[in-house]
Amino acid sequence: MYESDITKFVRDLMEHHPDLKELQKTNRATWWDKKQNLDELRRHDQSAAPKQAYAYFPLPKSSA
Repeated sequence: MYESDITKFVRDLMEHHPDLKELQKTNRATWWDKKQNLDELRRHDQSAAPKQAYAYFPLPKSSA
């Protein structure tokens, strides 16, 4: 069965550093596993300012 180099690397890393699994769970809980406040998300979406059509530089002013 084929196994990519990345898969081998991760498997080897986890074998040599078993504490990474717990650290991974802790960090995931810090950033991702949070309850969402739907009211706050809705207000955030409604308060967003409209974006310019072309964001890299302002369009030239029309002389008309």
